[in-house]
Amino acid sequence: MSRASLCFSPVDQCAVDRSSSLGVLTVADFECPLCIRLFYEPVTTPCGHAFCKACVERSLDHTHRCPLCKQPLQEFFKNRKYSPTVLLQEIVMRLFPQQLAERTQVHDAELAELSNLTKDIPIFVCTVAYPGIPCPLHVFEPRYRLMMRRCMDTGTKMFGMCTYDFADYGCMLEILDLDLLPDGRSYVDTVGGRRFRVIRRGQRDGYHTADIEYLEDHKTDGAELEMLQHLHDSVYQQAREWYVRLNSHVREQIGRQYGAMPDREDDIQASTNGPAWCWWLLSVLQLDPAYQTTVLSLTSLRERLGHLRIVLEYFSQS
Repeated sequence: MSRASLCFSPVDQCAVDRSSSLGVLTVADFECPLCIRLFYEPVTTPCGHAFCKACVERSLDHTHRCPLCKQPLQEFFKNRKYSPTVLLQEIVMRLFPQQLAERTQVHDAELAELSNLTKDIPIFVCTVAYPGIPCPLHVFEPRYRLMMRRCMDTGTKMFGMCTYDFADYGCMLEILDLDLLPDGRSYVDTVGGRRFRVIRRGQRDGYHTADIEYLEDHKTDGAELEMLQHLHDSVYQQAREWYVRLNSHVREQIGRQYGAMPDREDDIQASTNGPAWCWWLLSVLQLDPAYQTTVLSLTSLRERLGHLRIVLEYFSQS
């Protein structure tokens, strides 16, 4: 072999040195120090430490300091410029493609699990929500910050709402808008959707979860439907008269928070939740949460109208 064949050009030598350097790296060198798994969407803090994007977000929910060196990260948190660290991503893709594929598969499986809207759905334990009724929330607890992020990341934008005692019945809420504040709190505009019954309770990362089954009003026909229509029209008229008699200032306040009283619907069985005005009225009346939950759980429009008639008579007398 000639001497020339044993020589390397400067470019070749750099490539060999680079390959030798990369060859000593292992998967452990690219594990997030928080989840101890291969980096997924790695971001680097101003102090120079790298974490998975989801991991550092969750850490900053609790303290605005670097999890490793404790350097203040208020500005980093405030700006939320969690741009991926491209160099880390490229190294992981080049050196550990199989492990990255497995990590991605695990991430996708976790996302699919979080997207399920009957098993282990996130539950915000706070108040009674109703179908079709706005439910604005002020989110400040770390566990609920995490819940809101996951609802947005999965694309469902939905979670369940139950009263403080984690009642057996609740209502799904859909996120319409989320206004994130610089300090991590957020104002979340939601609207009520389907009602549900809790089958099994659980927890995930600090917040409540539940397996649920959705509720639907029983439908009637013939003479029974005719009687139900008569009862509905009578109670609606009773509610309308009560509303009109209210002080104009009170009506204005109700309108700002809940909107105007919904019109009477032609088909009272069109929705699985029944007529919208019933839920509007229950929201406006601000009844005891236990009683509200009881009415929420009813799948009989006739029974719901019976409760509303009694409540309206009480308020009219008062």
